[in-house]
Amino acid sequence: MWHSKFELKNFSSVLVSVVVIGGVFFAGFEVGKRGTVAESQNIPITLGNLDLGKKTSADFSDFWKVWNTLNDKFVGSTTPNEQDRVYGAIEGLTSSYSDPYTTFFPPEESKQFAEQISGAFEGVGMEIGIREGVLVVVSPINGTPAFTAGVHAGDKILKINETDAMYLPVEKAVKLIRGPKGTTVKITFAREGQKNPLVIPITRDTINVPTVVTDPRKDGIFVIHLYSFNAQAMLLFRNALREFIISGSDKLILDLRNNPGGYLEAAVDMTSFWLPPGAVVVKENYGGKKEELIHRSYGYNIFNEKLKFVILINKGSASASEILAGALQAHKKATLIGDKSFGKGSVQELVEVGKASLKVTIAKWLTPNNISISDGGLTPDILVSLTPEEQEKKGDLQMEKAVSYLLGK
Repeated sequence: MWHSKFELKNFSSVLVSVVVIGGVFFAGFEVGKRGTVAESQNIPITLGNLDLGKKTSADFSDFWKVWNTLNDKFVGSTTPNEQDRVYGAIEGLTSSYSDPYTTFFPPEESKQFAEQISGAFEGVGMEIGIREGVLVVVSPINGTPAFTAGVHAGDKILKINETDAMYLPVEKAVKLIRGPKGTTVKITFAREGQKNPLVIPITRDTINVPTVVTDPRKDGIFVIHLYSFNAQAMLLFRNALREFIISGSDKLILDLRNNPGGYLEAAVDMTSFWLPPGAVVVKENYGGKKEELIHRSYGYNIFNEKLKFVILINKGSASASEILAGALQAHKKATLIGDKSFGKGSVQELVEVGKASLKVTIAKWLTPNNISISDGGLTPDILVSLTPEEQEKKGDLQMEKAVSYLLGK
């Protein structure tokens, strides 16, 4: 029987196996085949072949005039084949929506994206995104070449090798940064508090995203460092909670700093350890296009009010991290300490387009108390905002604050 200084509720039955409910969801990303577009290779390209599905007032005559003019008159060193021209047109259509997370992947890039979300790939190991139209580092993944080289969350990416990258789309930047193990990419960063750009050469390696590390401290506080909400996260997190309970501690720190997110289902499952059945974890708002979807707790609810619980977040905490932290903050189950989170609060669906794919934003995340995660991220209950340089010079003041809070100092 499990024992601790606080009451447990049905914990042993919860830990018997990983509960997988429904389909597989990525936090801020859904993998599905809804709305699959038929492959168009070897189909003559005429206006009659356009299957719009819905009535449209769009005039395609300009498009075909450009298509035919390029076909008849262009002279250059390289001429794309017809299918590549179709892909280029789709990329242009996609970019017209001005959403950094809505992206079309031609076949090769689609394959690379699938490899990336599987959890193991060759590159430098940092999550990147768009903030205010600028390419930034969401977080360097712990233990990877980018982390070791000193890349910080919030660094703006100015150049990748010799390519100007500040306003480059995320997927284009990823394509330039990734590469074979052992090769080097030179990235130029702008960093808050630094007058001059930083040029950092990073040697690529095979990136195996770490998941969970536990740290039972001598002062009686148990720390769980959660680095990713990947496919293994639910089981590994359960094992970490089992270790915490066996330790007999009633003080827990969940460290979500520099955790860029992962599967939504993992976030809902983990949050359920603190919430009763049916409690709202996160709301999926479709902007009026269809009814709001509410993701609710599975109701494991094993801890009572005697548990002293802190969640650490920072600028590198994004997506699934924000869902978990936002839910437990809203339900007053945990105290958030650290810096404001990244603010990755949108949902993407991956749609197959022949051998290519389209990642399209379909919804926004709202916390249980209707705060949009995209609007500036989560605000901690106790703000400990430090530049990376201050953190390096003064030590881990965010962790120190969490420890002193739990110890009542």
